Amino acid sequence: MSAIDDADNAVEAWAEKLRGNSVADQVFYAASEWGDWSKIWHVLGVATAVGRRDPLLAVRLSAAMGAESAFVNGFVKSLFKRERPEFEGDRPLHLRQPKTSSFPSGHASSAFMAAAMLSDEVPKLRPVFYATAAVVAYSRIHVKIHHATDVAGGVVTGVALGKLAKKYWPLSSR
Repeated sequence: MSAIDDADNAVEAWAEKLRGNSVADQVFYAASEWGDWSKIWHVLGVATAVGRRDPLLAVRLSAAMGAESAFVNGFVKSLFKRERPEFEGDRPLHLRQPKTSSFPSGHASSAFMAAAMLSDEVPKLRPVFYATAAVVAYSRIHVKIHHATDVAGGVVTGVALGKLAKKYWPLSSR
């Protein structure tokens, strides 16, 4: 067994203990659903734009999220042909089933890129943005749509893209 398999299996064994807990299932299925199409990040972008009185901030975040999605889901995933985890039985809550490669997690990538960008705008909310990103990223393991290393790859990708976006496409012109 490879080190990647070992890491995935260790996290999977830990995650399995939490599955079936009604509160955990509600939280992580909701987080996974809100992460689809980066809905949570668009909402937080609009809220930040309203608070900063800068409507272009939300437009810039949405454009950055679209570029991130096209890059990760269109290009990067095409380089990998990783199978998604197998889910046996019925899910307690409905989720959209992606058809792309499992690596890297687009939810994790978009979450950490958005958290990086929004944190520059509202530094006092940095812990909230990153905690939200972590919940969205972990949710993909909880709902068995990604392996742990897919999520780790998405986090690394999102952090890197966040750094690039902050440098070349900041949300505001302050």
